Amino acid sequence: MVVANKWVLNDTEVPLFFLCAQLIIAVILFMAAHILRVLQLPLQFDLQVIKGLVPMIGLNVLGLSFSNYTLKFVDASFYQVARGLVLPFTVATSLIYLHSRPSFLVLLACTLVTLGFFVGVFLDGTSVSAVGIFFGVASSVITAIHSVVIKKSLEVVKGSALHLSWYTNLYSAILLAPILVFLGEGPGVLDLLYGNTTKNSLSTFLWGSLITGVLGFLMSIASLLSIKVTSPITHMVSSAVRGVAASLLGMWLFKDIISTGRASSIAIILGGSVFYTWVKHQETEAAKQNSYAQVPLEDVEEGKSDPTKRHRDASE
Repeated sequence: MVVANKWVLNDTEVPLFFLCAQLIIAVILFMAAHILRVLQLPLQFDLQVIKGLVPMIGLNVLGLSFSNYTLKFVDASFYQVARGLVLPFTVATSLIYLHSRPSFLVLLACTLVTLGFFVGVFLDGTSVSAVGIFFGVASSVITAIHSVVIKKSLEVVKGSALHLSWYTNLYSAILLAPILVFLGEGPGVLDLLYGNTTKNSLSTFLWGSLITGVLGFLMSIASLLSIKVTSPITHMVSSAVRGVAASLLGMWLFKDIISTGRASSIAIILGGSVFYTWVKHQETEAAKQNSYAQVPLEDVEEGKSDPTKRHRDASE
């Protein structure tokens, strides 16, 4: 996904229109899945749902736009470093808005990730776009806030992640269309489609939009399935491998330079992220054991208390 995005962004001056095309393709695929009865989507217009999802949709458009701008200005191999502060910002956001106090080990994991970011940006010595770093940090902040808003947004769609993904893609595409015109991409879009742009550039844009639109749709489903059928740790390890693969592909396809400092930065960020996931898994298991231990034995025997439900309620 990262490599395909970079392939198009290297050859286009309309990154927001490219993002809008990806969202539209995802919406079309959702509709096709609904028609084929693979998925069941809510197609009716519900004003209350839309009002409840306004923060989610706004943050989604901002986050995806900043991510695209990040990738446009930095190497594909450096993309995950530029957005490396997602975890620390997420923990900080949870502390501020959810009053979730992090443990010492969680703070240690965040410190490792932050260290990896600074190694890649300031200590590597390789030239890095300041604009790309700005958009990377801004994207990380938006992603962190987005993770908090998701919890509230799921309540609006009665806990259905599938319906949330459908609404988010649909209304993000609708919102992004006037924004890209307002920000001056209109002439660039007309030039791309009808102007003096070479056929090769248009072909790259169309094929790139199709590939990334399909991949984005599949990834939204694959991520949910990965967490559902394995575990958060397995999912994080697979994400870490994905990040390394993207860096190697960037080096191979775009001739990116992966210096010792950049490789160290990627390794530290991924190591800190995996460590964080392991810590959170251990804390969750400990909380689960405590919830079982607090249920009186006679209540369990008489069926008066469901410890699994107690744990779910405590988590919520």
